Amino acid sequence: VELGGGLLLIAGYQARSVALALAIFSLAAAVSFHNNFADQNQMIHFLKNVAITGGFLVLASSGPGAYSIDARRG
Repeated sequence: VELGGGLLLIAGYQARSVALALAIFSLAAAVSFHNNFADQNQMIHFLKNVAITGGFLVLASSGPGAYSIDARRG
C-alpha cells in the first residue's frame, strides 16, 4: 500500500483516490499501532501519523498538479 500508493502519487495517476486511501491507511495505522498514550514516544508517532493523514486529505481535496498524468489526460 505504501510503496504502490507513493509511486502513484509521484506519477499523479488517480491522485485524489490514492491520497484518500493512504489517509485512511495512515489513520488506521495510528489507531492500531500507536495507542499507548502513556508512552511519550508512542504519542509522538500517533501525532505524526495524524499529521500525515492531514497532508493526504489536503492532497485529496486539492488534487494533483499540472504535471501529473491526471492533468494530461484531461
